[in-house]
Order: sequence, then C-alpha cells, then structure tokens
Amino acid sequence: MADMMSILSSAYKAAGAGGVPSNTKYVAVDPALYQGTWSGTYPDKKTFKITVSGVSGFHAQVKYESGSTVKYQSVLIKDLSFRVGDTKMTLTNKLGTAQVKNVVTDPATGSTYLDTAVATRS
Repeated sequence: MADMMSILSSAYKAAGAGGVPSNTKYVAVDPALYQGTWSGTYPDKKTFKITVSGVSGFHAQVKYESGSTVKYQSVLIKDLSFRVGDTKMTLTNKLGTAQVKNVVTDPATGSTYLDTAVATRS
C-alpha cells in the first residue's frame, strides 16, 4: 500500500500539483472560454477528448476520454486550469487552445511519465 501511495504522490507532483498551494482565490470564470469539446493527440499518437459542460461560477462537469479510459468528474476551475484524475488542462493565451498534461503509469515497470499535448476546441 505504501508503494502505491508513493506512485500516486509522484504522479500528482509531476502533473503540476507540486505541493505548493496557489495563493489566488476561486473566482467565477467565463463559461464561453471552457465549455465545449476539446481534443488533441499525445506524442505517442494516442488521442483524447475532453468535454466541458455546465460551467457555473468556478464549477464545471467534465468528461475525459482517451483509449479505453473514460472519466467523469465535477471540477473546480482555478488559475485557468482544472484537473480530472491524473490529467490537468490549462487554457493558453490563444483562444480555443489549452495545454493538457497527463500522468501515465507504465503497467510493466510501475514508473510514471508525463504526456503533454495541445487541445483545441471544436
């Protein structure tokens, strides 16, 4: 069990949690910036789709799909980003694009690595 917690801790640090809390407060966001379907391709050619809906204040409903992985989650939006499981999406300066970082655990070795991709909204 301790080994599993170590892996999860490493994964969250790699995805940007870093253990350093943000000093900013949660504030209402513009739903038009987030709502819709975002898609992209990781460097290993795996595709993903993130559907954001029901944005209200700084809350949203998100569905993440990549390969056989499907995750549904209520998220909190802060500092232009939110997390769905081991995946973090952050809006960029270019309207309709975001950076997506996903922590992946190799099932054979147990080691983790960070997949980074650009998502565009359709």
